[in-house]
Amino acid sequence: MLTDGHTHTEFCPHGSGEPVEKMVQRAIQLGFKKYCITEHAPIPKDFKKVYAGTPDGYETAGIAMDDLSNYFKETQMIQKKYRSDIQITIGFEVDYLEGFEDWTKDFLDEYGPETQESILSVHFMKGTDNKEWCIDYDTQNYQTGFVDYLDDPQHIFKVYYDTVRKSVEADLGKYAPQRIGHMSLIRKFQDYFNLTEDYDEKSMQQISEILTIIRQQNRELDLNLAGLYKPLCNDYYPGKQITQLAQKMNIPLVYGSDAHDIESVGHGFHLLNSAILA
Repeated sequence: MLTDGHTHTEFCPHGSGEPVEKMVQRAIQLGFKKYCITEHAPIPKDFKKVYAGTPDGYETAGIAMDDLSNYFKETQMIQKKYRSDIQITIGFEVDYLEGFEDWTKDFLDEYGPETQESILSVHFMKGTDNKEWCIDYDTQNYQTGFVDYLDDPQHIFKVYYDTVRKSVEADLGKYAPQRIGHMSLIRKFQDYFNLTEDYDEKSMQQISEILTIIRQQNRELDLNLAGLYKPLCNDYYPGKQITQLAQKMNIPLVYGSDAHDIESVGHGFHLLNSAILA
């Protein structure tokens, strides 16, 4: 079944504002049979106390709590309207925020019953000042927050995958997301910071242990093509090394465009049967 498993809506504060209905229509036009709406979940207000980056990185990271009702109303209407054309699931892209696991679990306990499919992602991690910084906002925040990790690519990879491991081990309750989002997001600015080298043996051991946990949990991986279209990344997430290992471990890989606009729906899906999964 041709699936776009990772998409956003007009409710995303850092998106294009284009209507999700138009995005669904684009997916139908492209021949998709399943479309997963996974808007960024809200960020807890108290997270601001431990966040040190650019204010926009926090303020635009997730849907506003006040928009949740309209989010469900709109997406459920579209789900019903197009049910004869495409299977639509509704959920969230949930941020793993260290120290806020209970908040996240409570949020999922409340809103999880209205969802069918969600993603768990790491967009924030502790920087060298022990404060939280956004991984994918811009190069300046990345440089400032993670300066002491940039002496060696394997150093920042280790810190990032330590955080990813915490995310998959976190107890987020009955409605914990079943798919792990863009598991190599730390490479978004790899061309700028010279982080393009392969994971070394030690890093791959760390990644292998995470994938083992994911397999034991019967979770999936987000095969996210958005990175190919990021000017300082030029690679898909989670990259060849992780993709090949996940395939050997029989972990399901679910294509995701990570579309925040109509044009990006289905981006790169034609590559799925070529070099990426060779």
